[in-house]
Amino acid sequence: MARRPNYNFEKRQKEIDKQKKKEEKAAKKLARKEGGDDDELGGVMDEGTEGPGGETEPSDEDDA
Repeated sequence: MARRPNYNFEKRQKEIDKQKKKEEKAAKKLARKEGGDDDELGGVMDEGTEGPGGETEPSDEDDA
């Protein structure tokens, strides 16, 4: 007689894999946020950073 599959075990393994993947994604997001990696922003620079030619970009706060 064939053994019955243990669906509870399989379901739990899928849940564990899903949680692990979610934690890895959160860790990557946190590392990207802390590291200041701007690759996904398409090269958008923050205010006061050096632009092409070594000049700093002007800030709108100076005009007020």
